Amino acid sequence: MNQIQRTALITGSGRNIGRAAALVLAKQGMNIVVNGSSNQDACEIVANEVREIGPKAIVVMGDVGDINALQNITSEAEKAFGRVDVLVNNAAVRPNSPFLETDEDEWARILDIDFHAARRLAKACLPAMIDNGWGRIINFAGMNAIHGYNGRAPVSVSKHASWGLTKSLAKEFGVKGITTNIISPGPIRPDEADPEMRAHIEGMVGRVPIGRLGEADEVAAMVGLLASEDGAFINGQLLQVNGGAET
Repeated sequence: MNQIQRTALITGSGRNIGRAAALVLAKQGMNIVVNGSSNQDACEIVANEVREIGPKAIVVMGDVGDINALQNITSEAEKAFGRVDVLVNNAAVRPNSPFLETDEDEWARILDIDFHAARRLAKACLPAMIDNGWGRIINFAGMNAIHGYNGRAPVSVSKHASWGLTKSLAKEFGVKGITTNIISPGPIRPDEADPEMRAHIEGMVGRVPIGRLGEADEVAAMVGLLASEDGAFINGQLLQVNGGAET
């Protein structure tokens, strides 16, 4: 374990990439704040997996698109562990929402979850990181989100905003010992998915030169690098973990 006991908050960490990231950071000795919006049983399983590795873990349920829920998530994290050292903004929604059919409420909901949550959590966690002289903020984009989604304009707008936020925070807070980066995964095999979504993901294999879907653990390995001391000089970068997929 690390000599310094650090804490990571990972949104959307009940399954898939979020779960894998929680386990990777636990293996680095970090306490973990597990978050999910609906499936508490899955989050409790992840928390128990973390405890089996060694560090402590708590589960704080809450929809990151809700400001009050975000305040509770950060409050519970600080109450349990004092501060958040590593913030992984993983939670997201990607609904099929054609531009001409998307009303203002849906735009607001998607932006709140896919962008504003990352912005608000960064603002909540940064003061303690600054005081400590060390921190990691890891955001998530997406292969299609950065280059434009057909029928999912709010998702693309949110992820472009997250990329802009990443670059700005990297420049403003790098001197404080805090790095900010954004990961763009390619098609990743999900832990579970409805048949339509699974078929969509599997249909993207042809775009990947490696010839297979990625695994959540492979994306989590990048999270682990960025959160570690070995990643201290990586700042303000968009890191594509996509098997060389054309975007």
